[in-house]
Amino acid sequence: MAHIVVMGAGVGGMPTAYELKDKVGNKHQVTVVNSVDYFQFVPSNPWLAVGWRTREKITFPIRPYLEKKGINFIAQPVTKIDAENNSLQLADGQNLAYDYLVIATGPKLSFEEVPGSGPNGGFTHSICSVDHAEKTWDAYQEFIKDPGPVIIGAMPGASCFGPAYEFTFIMNTDLRKKKIRNKVPITYITSEPYIGHLGLGGVGDSKGMLESEYRNNDVKWITNAKVTKVEEGKMFVAEHDMSGNVIKEHELPFKFSMMLPAFKGVDPVAAVEGLCNPRGFVFIDEHQRSKKYKNIFSAGVCVAIPPVEVTPVPTGAPKTGYMIESMVTALVHNIVADLNGEVADAKGTWNAICLADMGDTGAAFVALPQIPPRNANWIKKGKWVHLAKIAFEKYFIYKMKIGSTEPIYEKYVLKAMGIEKLD
Repeated sequence: MAHIVVMGAGVGGMPTAYELKDKVGNKHQVTVVNSVDYFQFVPSNPWLAVGWRTREKITFPIRPYLEKKGINFIAQPVTKIDAENNSLQLADGQNLAYDYLVIATGPKLSFEEVPGSGPNGGFTHSICSVDHAEKTWDAYQEFIKDPGPVIIGAMPGASCFGPAYEFTFIMNTDLRKKKIRNKVPITYITSEPYIGHLGLGGVGDSKGMLESEYRNNDVKWITNAKVTKVEEGKMFVAEHDMSGNVIKEHELPFKFSMMLPAFKGVDPVAAVEGLCNPRGFVFIDEHQRSKKYKNIFSAGVCVAIPPVEVTPVPTGAPKTGYMIESMVTALVHNIVADLNGEVADAKGTWNAICLADMGDTGAAFVALPQIPPRNANWIKKGKWVHLAKIAFEKYFIYKMKIGSTEPIYEKYVLKAMGIEKLD
């Protein structure tokens, strides 16, 4: 009997565990190790940060749902991976041996790269975890009592820009509902070379659409922006031209700020020799397998993929939901094939598909493949996207509770976009 350990229980790790167990049954053991004992649906954090959701609506305890499917669960942080000897060291001192390891940890949030940033000891807020989103909500409640300038955006090296755009529009909508939008100047600060770049080199006319939406909603912006430090109530920003030269230094006042950080690989993963790139993301081949350790696979935000293009201020490439779903399906197929002595030949996709909420409407992005030139490259806006994202949230959480292995993007999201099949 082989022991397959899944490290991480997020939107990549939980589906991996369910799909593995569905394929291997009782012939092999599946164990999930996660640093906390609850699942959190991270895409809903922008709503939580303005009070449109509660923590209870987007989290649930992991253990009873995994154990119901015969999957072991350990709620402990991993402190070390001994890849040569196929074992994990956990924070409680336990050593956990594995035959196969799936790394689906998500990222480390690198607030330390910009002095004064982050919710723990810094002056900016975050929506990257449910804990951070709750802190943002607490600060937002105080802010609306005495509103003022707001800065939203992404730090240099960031790769996940969608939530920053979403939060801008969601906060804008909420402030209008509260009839205090006129008291809140909003500025969007981003390392992207232009509005709508998204770490993807743009998708369709994302530049024109998002610039128009920002103008229509009185949102100012600074692109090619490198935040150098943050002080209480003040952000220091170096604006660059397309050649990378600094053309202006800004000192921007704010009373509330939400800035997405750059990502790195989590410490125990980044520390394994030969496993990761310099930022700690896992090197994988086209079959989701480590290039050095043949019994280690990885999926999700923690894998290493190159930027779509070189930009004046560093930007990374996002790993979208559909991409993660396809990575999971591929690695499960390949582990099962390996167990059966067959060729592990399944490949994940590099297609980017995203539903972005905009408060009371939304935008759907499709980039097939993610790296240009593309076979499909478009953006569509409408209230249906807002409604589809709500439905997606509810169904994904339901799926994680019942242990369904149904591919959400293939069966529902693509059809909502009018796409019957991806070639």
